[in-house]
Amino acid sequence: MTYSRRTLLKTTGLAVATAGLAGCSGQDDASAKTKTTTGSSETETDEAETTAQADVTVDASVAVAAEWNVMCARLYDSIALATAGHLGSAGQVTQDVFKRFEGASGEWGAHEQLEATNKENYETFEEHLGGAQEAFSNGNAVEGTDLARQASNNLLAAQRGRVDAAVVDALDVLLFGARARDVEMLAAAGEVEAAATLAHDVYESFESASAHDALEDASGELYEAFEGGIEGAADASDADSIQQSARAAADATVDASYELAPESVAGASHLALMQSVGFDAEVLSGLGGPGDDYAHAASLTLYRARAADVAWLVAQGKTEFAATLAGDVFAHFEGARAHEALEEADHDAYEGFESGLESLKSAAESGDAEATADALATVDENLLTGVSALAGEGATTLEAAFFRARLADARELVELGATDRAASIAEGLFGRFEENEADIHEAVEHESEDLYHRFEEEHLAGLVDAASAGDAEKAITHAEGAMDALFEFETAVSTTAEVSAAEAAFFGARGFDAAGLATLDSSARASDVVSSTFEFFETGAGGYHEALEDADHDLYESFEGALGEVRTAAEEDGDTYGAAKTYNQKAVDSMYAVVANAAADAGLSAAASGLMSGVFQTFEGARVHETLEESDHGAYEGFEEKLGAYVSALEDGGDVDATAEAYATATLRAQFAVVGAIDKAPSADSSSHGHDHGSEETELSGGPNVVEGVPEDADHVVKMKAVAFEPAELTVKVGDTVAFEHVGGEAHSVTAYGDEIPEGAAYWASGGFESQDAAETGWDEGKGAVQSGQSYVHTFETAGEHGYYCVPHEAADMTGEIIVEE
Repeated sequence: MTYSRRTLLKTTGLAVATAGLAGCSGQDDASAKTKTTTGSSETETDEAETTAQADVTVDASVAVAAEWNVMCARLYDSIALATAGHLGSAGQVTQDVFKRFEGASGEWGAHEQLEATNKENYETFEEHLGGAQEAFSNGNAVEGTDLARQASNNLLAAQRGRVDAAVVDALDVLLFGARARDVEMLAAAGEVEAAATLAHDVYESFESASAHDALEDASGELYEAFEGGIEGAADASDADSIQQSARAAADATVDASYELAPESVAGASHLALMQSVGFDAEVLSGLGGPGDDYAHAASLTLYRARAADVAWLVAQGKTEFAATLAGDVFAHFEGARAHEALEEADHDAYEGFESGLESLKSAAESGDAEATADALATVDENLLTGVSALAGEGATTLEAAFFRARLADARELVELGATDRAASIAEGLFGRFEENEADIHEAVEHESEDLYHRFEEEHLAGLVDAASAGDAEKAITHAEGAMDALFEFETAVSTTAEVSAAEAAFFGARGFDAAGLATLDSSARASDVVSSTFEFFETGAGGYHEALEDADHDLYESFEGALGEVRTAAEEDGDTYGAAKTYNQKAVDSMYAVVANAAADAGLSAAASGLMSGVFQTFEGARVHETLEESDHGAYEGFEEKLGAYVSALEDGGDVDATAEAYATATLRAQFAVVGAIDKAPSADSSSHGHDHGSEETELSGGPNVVEGVPEDADHVVKMKAVAFEPAELTVKVGDTVAFEHVGGEAHSVTAYGDEIPEGAAYWASGGFESQDAAETGWDEGKGAVQSGQSYVHTFETAGEHGYYCVPHEAADMTGEIIVEE
């Protein structure tokens, strides 16, 4: 479903001119003017400005303070989401804030300036931000909300230390405008009760805030408009009324900013609010169904199942067919929609997957079962990393579907008489379950104690025992019982769209099971597999049948037809594998169809588009429009271009994340332009995570074992990204050498926890320190730093578990563990 901009501007209540972001204060622009000092030029302001306004310093610091306001607004986004129970999304927002903060480049970026303003405040901000992310991700809304507020307060304190009081007042008031927009966002998402609750919280917070007096002093009329709007939203019981009241409150804060501060300051602050609304729209669009990232993750789950088939086919002696299967997975991935998504979500996992597939194909060709198992482990580990990165909490549902596909493999091996191999698969699943892979153990147990016992203790353990004993009948009963229990779990904890995409992976895997059986001369069983799969689909398959039919009727019919062709090929001794590949593509297409349809049904993409259409229309009539155009025409054109591209992406189902990021970067540049400091604007390449430390960069030193590049004799490489070690856990042998390679972010340290290394092991850390305390002190003195293009190299001589961390990024949970085995 698509929405035209013209239609939205005409029909959505979110985009009408009278409900814009405001910006026209109603003052007479033709009135007499006075001069206000700026960083590099002079701008004119109304004669009505106070003496305090006339003395305001307007320079690049104002743009930085405005960008801090955007980050504060995003932290309040996370609080709004937590209020509505979307803790996973709240955690993702705080994670995004952290990444954007760490990736802010240049001397005048938000990161460098916060550190320069107050180092202790900077460190506390990172600590609070990392804590909020962890709390939300762990389901702790109260703690996450408290820490998000504290992180916001860190930024507000920085504002007070860098810019004049009038600027602080304008930003304070506009932050309440951004919080009012959060109320609007929740209402647009259909979270009426949560929106009203949030409005009440905003009102209570406003009553004791400094912004209260600032707004009241600026204009009694605007003060009453804000309070009336927030009160109205708190008291309303329908989404439309809440949105209108919240928007009116936000409009009042924009108008008030022009009463509180000079034109250029208010303009930069207004642009920061527009940037905040852009992030609101991104969040809103993501709440409508599981999204394309979930479909990408579902397709990776199907690759996991297909790769696993290679191993059991090698064990059955079908090495040539197994190698073909591995090669075809690679070929399909190269042209798949998930290809770029995995590469962007986790480049290391992407490379590890492709490298593992090459090894898997070679091992299958040689018939080397051990090498095949090792290569499969590499493929699976990297795919699981990608699934987790793309699907977040939804990875658990996809894990259940993967488990079901592997249980189906075990069931078929029992049919073939390979009960020992079936037992091995079941034992492997038991181990994964106990290790809580993708949180599946905790999630199943949390959902239902009975379900947990039925799955693990009755059926999975029963399958292991029966298959090991060669009892085919009991083994089949337990395999099917375990599959049924996991399906029950899927439908209990997930939306129809999530279940449908997960089931698409399971259905695709069953098609390849049929092809494998046909290759093993078990065509009758292959036909039975397809028949049972078809029957399961017809009975609903957790809503998958209806969801696909509703999403795309033609695809639904071709999906059923392709599944039927697999059965026909099996029955007639035809090309069952070729039919399975055709059917596989239908299954993958269905993943994207059902999640896209869920988003369209939710209507949130249209609502998000309406938010940004409103920004576009408001900008055309706002005072900052002319200010920006006169300040820097290139920045003005860039802002309009990126804003238009973002609206189009929301309307047409384009790449929302990329266009939202480009819009945010263009808006930041515009903020610097209107305060006369375009030459100090951070680089437009916001993907760069490196910070320009200027003279500080040369003050950092590495010390012993910090080398350029990665040594060729390194046995393992751990990549240090902006705020993570990858892999976070690595198992090595005694005597193995590990290189910790800097690949992103600021300088890092590699520092062992003194109480988390084996007894008798020598202490290790970049910088060559002899204790954790010495390493932390050394870091403060600029020692032990691993910078871009460098690696810290250490050889592990003592068996046991070695816990370590990065000193400057520990608050962001940049920790790891090296497990050293004999």
